Amino acid sequence: MSEETVVDVAAPHFTPFDRPKIQVVPLRGLPIVGLAVIFVALSIGFNWQWGLVFNHVVGGGLWTGIDLFVGLVIGPILGRLSIPARAEFSARFMPKMVIIMPTVVMMTLATGFQVARAQGNLLASSPNHVWLIVSFCVVGVMATVALGILEPANIAVLYEMNKPIPNGQLIHQLMQRFVYTSGILGIMQVATLIIMTRLGSR
Repeated sequence: MSEETVVDVAAPHFTPFDRPKIQVVPLRGLPIVGLAVIFVALSIGFNWQWGLVFNHVVGGGLWTGIDLFVGLVIGPILGRLSIPARAEFSARFMPKMVIIMPTVVMMTLATGFQVARAQGNLLASSPNHVWLIVSFCVVGVMATVALGILEPANIAVLYEMNKPIPNGQLIHQLMQRFVYTSGILGIMQVATLIIMTRLGSR
């Protein structure tokens, strides 16, 4: 058995082939991100209540939906694909997540604080104050995980895919980390939904 064959069995690699270089940050999506940032900034700057609620609800809904969909739907499907198929999926899916997740997290957190302030929930005397503190703790952990684990794993996959001979096993491990973490965040998002609906109904 040749040395090359041993290496292939121990750590699967993709053979070199002609493929376009993956764009880690999809530039065509940046104008949409820019509009979202401007919308959030204007809503906060002018204390625009509809804009604040819109950004908070839509951002939170997208954040929750994406986490649940990736963790509970994409994850099981991805686990049954071959390594080359996973890599092909990653090359198309991950760049979009690079800009989507930070954007929806920013929309949710920046405007959520302003909504809580406007409704007086930040005051210790508010009956909703305890629920709000719990939500801050849950969402804070979620944001830390999303930006501290998901995004680095996401970007690492894309950089590996851009190598002349990507390591399929490494891509598989990083994708597993991404999917499992998204599933955990999805479960935490359900807790956040319970807290938010509780606050909204009081």
